[in-house]
Amino acid sequence: MKAEKEATSKAKIISTILLFVSLGSLNSDEVLAVNMTIPNTLIRGSLGGEALLSVRYSSFSLDLPVIKWQLRREKSVTVVQSIGTDIIGTLRPEYRDRILVFENGTLLLHNLRLSDDGTYDVEISITDDTFTGEGSITLTVDEPISRPYIHMDSSSVLELSENVILNCSHDNGTRATYRWFKGGKPLTNVTRFQMSPDQKLLTITRVLMADDDIYSCTVENPVGNMTSLPIRLTVYRRSSLYIILSTGGIFLLITLVTVCACWTPSKKPKQPARRPRSRLNDPSQRSPIYHTDDVLPKTEHNGINSVTSLYILQQKREDLNSSGPILQDPSMDDSSSNSIGSPSEFDNPPCYTSSPNYASSTGSPAPSSHRYT
Repeated sequence: MKAEKEATSKAKIISTILLFVSLGSLNSDEVLAVNMTIPNTLIRGSLGGEALLSVRYSSFSLDLPVIKWQLRREKSVTVVQSIGTDIIGTLRPEYRDRILVFENGTLLLHNLRLSDDGTYDVEISITDDTFTGEGSITLTVDEPISRPYIHMDSSSVLELSENVILNCSHDNGTRATYRWFKGGKPLTNVTRFQMSPDQKLLTITRVLMADDDIYSCTVENPVGNMTSLPIRLTVYRRSSLYIILSTGGIFLLITLVTVCACWTPSKKPKQPARRPRSRLNDPSQRSPIYHTDDVLPKTEHNGINSVTSLYILQQKREDLNSSGPILQDPSMDDSSSNSIGSPSEFDNPPCYTSSPNYASSTGSPAPSSHRYT
């Protein structure tokens, strides 16, 4: 009896275990009704091209799946919703004639725009209002690179110049990155080769003869890359004569600037214009005035003027004798007084020289000395 009871209890335990296993398998099948996989979570598309957002799902149900695609924004935007391949409702204007949904849930976008860039969420369910499969794919849309080129101010420089800047530019392209090459070898940030944060600008400080080479840049973005035409940087050796002349020119310039800064023109007061004076009023135009107290008047060839001149001479002699002794001119004797009226005696009249008499403060004439010839 005991053996039968033990066998019965063992059979119950085994049946219970099998029941739980079967129930667990049924629940797991219900949870995994939609099994979705995404082969590639990052898709790169070019402007005007196509992008295939590929998904796959599996289910034990034979019903058509409900597929919903949304573009993640601050507020998610519904791109398309469909039952199988049949689109439900009306598409937004920006997606009309640009969307195609496949049976496995894959979404194809035509004629890509820059606004299509973003993350897309997909949900797939077999029964209404229950989304059992979820996933997301990131799409990048870029404009292809075109016509990259290098620009610099001068293709030839002197050695030991302060700096030379090379600018890598291009006509079109989004999310571009740059790489520089010297002689076909990549350049990196070193002491004399400095690049901007986006590496678009290459600055060479204090150019040396070793920098004489061919330079090029490569521009790339998620949808492609292009390399610019190489450009030659020619470096000339700086001669000693050039250094001397440049240094002398700088010194001369500094000297001129200093002189000009320190020099100030003298400001002379303007003198009023002199008015022309008449000849009578201008003292400089007058004939010199001599004191002719001791000078005889002009002798004329007549007896009256001769007598007058002789009288004045005798009067002067008396005045001088009264003031002191004077020398008697030997040429003058009594015979000269007898021939007063002869005109031949006065053809050459005597000359008298006297120092000018200056009146004293009292008005009396100062004594003067006379010399007679």
